[in-house]
Amino acid sequence: MKRTRAGAGCTVTVCRGCCCGTTAKHPDVDHAGQLARLRGALVGVAQVRVSDCLDVCEHSNVVVVSPSPAGRKAGARPVWLGFVLDDGAVDDIAAWVGSGGPGLADPPVTVDLYAFTPPRRAARAAER
Repeated sequence: MKRTRAGAGCTVTVCRGCCCGTTAKHPDVDHAGQLARLRGALVGVAQVRVSDCLDVCEHSNVVVVSPSPAGRKAGARPVWLGFVLDDGAVDDIAAWVGSGGPGLADPPVTVDLYAFTPPRRAARAAER
């Protein structure tokens, strides 16, 4: 994975305040462990932040990968991923982001399977 200077990498937003990240909806998922795994894999590579609710609960657990400045320059937009419920998905997301993420690296096929198009209101709120 490429190490970047602060602010030069992707931003990964993890929904964790509503049904995403709770045992009420997904009792067999180690939500805190997933977040720690993602943060650990992306130290120095990308900013990982937590959102209370991205308002797309029907896709929980949701992760949004926003492109780096270079990725945006290449025309990339944020990629919304739903049903991120296992460590394999987290590892694939981390590997893709570590390779450059949206606009700079093709996502693994497994990451493509998680992608969805959010409603406009949710997309606007996540970019703030």
